[in-house]
Amino acid sequence: MQFHPRPAAGVARPWAFPAPERGSLPNGLTVLRCHRPGQQVVAVEIVVDAPLDAEPEGLDGVATIMARALSEGTDKHTAEEFAAELERCGATLDAHADHSGVRVSLEVPASRLAKALGLVAEALRAPAFAESEIERLVRNRLDEIPHEQANPARRAAKQLSKELFPATSRMSRPRQGTEETVERIDSAAVRAFFDAHVRPSAATAVVVGDLTGIDLEALLAETLGDWSGDTAEPRPAPPITADDTGRVVVVDRPGAVQTQMLIGRIGADRHDSVWPAQVLGTYCLGGTLTSRLDRVLREEKGYTYGVRAFAQVMRSSAPDSATGATGAAMLAISGSVDTESTGPALSDLWTVLRTLAAEGLTDEERETAVQNLVGVAPLKFEMAASVASTLADQVEQHLPDDYQAHLYARLAEAGTVEATAAVVNAFPVDRLVTILVGDASRIQEPVRALGIGEVSVVTG
Repeated sequence: MQFHPRPAAGVARPWAFPAPERGSLPNGLTVLRCHRPGQQVVAVEIVVDAPLDAEPEGLDGVATIMARALSEGTDKHTAEEFAAELERCGATLDAHADHSGVRVSLEVPASRLAKALGLVAEALRAPAFAESEIERLVRNRLDEIPHEQANPARRAAKQLSKELFPATSRMSRPRQGTEETVERIDSAAVRAFFDAHVRPSAATAVVVGDLTGIDLEALLAETLGDWSGDTAEPRPAPPITADDTGRVVVVDRPGAVQTQMLIGRIGADRHDSVWPAQVLGTYCLGGTLTSRLDRVLREEKGYTYGVRAFAQVMRSSAPDSATGATGAAMLAISGSVDTESTGPALSDLWTVLRTLAAEGLTDEERETAVQNLVGVAPLKFEMAASVASTLADQVEQHLPDDYQAHLYARLAEAGTVEATAAVVNAFPVDRLVTILVGDASRIQEPVRALGIGEVSVVTG
């Protein structure tokens, strides 16, 4: 038998996060383009400054319904026709609303980019918002809410937001609205929100992929360039306040055989100089299967299939010379354990945090984290969609275009002592809000005995 010769390894080439080119269209739309040879599926992200705190009082969820309705018909195509046209392009189109704004995402073969961009422009320029379609989307959203309530992880996240933020803050309430607020949404409300906030001067289009042979400037002018609207004034970002007084809230689920844990507080976002060290330290704490939390709770004690620590930016604004940045990230530890192990698992988790504060990270932990975070970057950003999404995140968070490119250098430069200080400050044992979704009758007293904060119970 004759075997093919074994392929030889190529020469390692230096890698850096791709730098975009920035421009704008006459209608005020900002454009970031990034040529990625070989990426024949082009990714487009359109970021619109229409955050959730812009929703009218009592209409939480209207931004979500509006985002979903963008692909449900225009002045030229019915919902069915619009979907059929997208399918002919081999394109996928998605839209969602979050605290930072509305995001429209498109992926399409480069050869069909012109047609697909025309459809996106049509949806942004003249969405139909037909009453029948809005009613259907509202019914769908109302059907989703009971399922979210039944999902322990989603229920824990909802309760943590309610606990951390004041009731007057939009961040304290479900991003996609409640049954009460969604029921009030109709076509007129969706249209009013769209007219007030969706305009090219308040938007940025990010285009990433192989643009060989594509006159992108002309293509954008013919499609998104026809989108018009009034000039948008920068929206003032309300300050973010949170109550991270150490406490435990049990969301009672009688008979539950597992307890969903979500432990969190609000901390520094990506504008803060501590962010790289915080990312590094958080990864050492619970970013992977070999992190401290998993080594103790999963490998040594067998309480769980996995526990993760993470930082997720909720909203950022451009730093102001007078007030500074007004952004924040959710710092959290998440996982599930069987009911009987809830008390012991929390006890060991707090021991991990206290030991970390007393003894610090090891150089070996720090080196492994750097290798994993920096070394995996070329794979993480291999596809155009991941590059486009990250560039869009930077736009939403008012970061410079080269932020991600420099982040990896900062991660590599962060030392063990710096990473230790950052993660200890991120997760202080006496300033954590703990949400437990489980059987209160079985977990309430063991948790109260730990002394990690006042324990209260709410119904599930």
